[in-house]
Amino acid sequence: MASSDHLLDLIRSMPDIHGLLRASFEFDIERNECGGEFRLASGEPLEPIAGDFTGGTYFLCAERGGRRAMVFASSEGAGGLIADDLAGALEIIIGLAWQDCLAFSGGGDLGVMQTSAQHLETSLIRTNPEIAEERARVAAALSLRALPVSDLVIRLHAAASRTDPHYVVTDGGDLYGPPFGDYSAPRHGGWR
Repeated sequence: MASSDHLLDLIRSMPDIHGLLRASFEFDIERNECGGEFRLASGEPLEPIAGDFTGGTYFLCAERGGRRAMVFASSEGAGGLIADDLAGALEIIIGLAWQDCLAFSGGGDLGVMQTSAQHLETSLIRTNPEIAEERARVAAALSLRALPVSDLVIRLHAAASRTDPHYVVTDGGDLYGPPFGDYSAPRHGGWR
């Protein structure tokens, strides 16, 4: 599997893939200025590499065992581990409505996350019928695996569950909340 730095260089060298990552998956490598004093609670530095549409930031951690884990800090004060490296994180980002899956996790319940992910996937396909083709294009260009949604949920849950104690995000000393949201379904009308 390619190193995180190699993957970032690859994305930069392919404007069409960068554009798809930005437009369809809210992973924009041009939004890598976070404007805060972000670190892990351990004091370990974080390298901002991308942002989403709402002001959230993706960070690479310092290398451990030849890999650089990736954490996310939302603009709402939640954050945590997404995957053990950029390739694993990108597989989750392109294959799953991962932020909403965490938000509607019932506090980190894997079963609730699986149900939420299926509803979110149905909604995503309805709003973007080309999503499967876009996922395949990005995966092929970056040599990523295209995994079933249920497998991605398991991987995301496992990573997010390991946020505390080693991957807790801080900004200027203020701790970010856990990555799991308390909701089980949208408050107004449930899943449609």
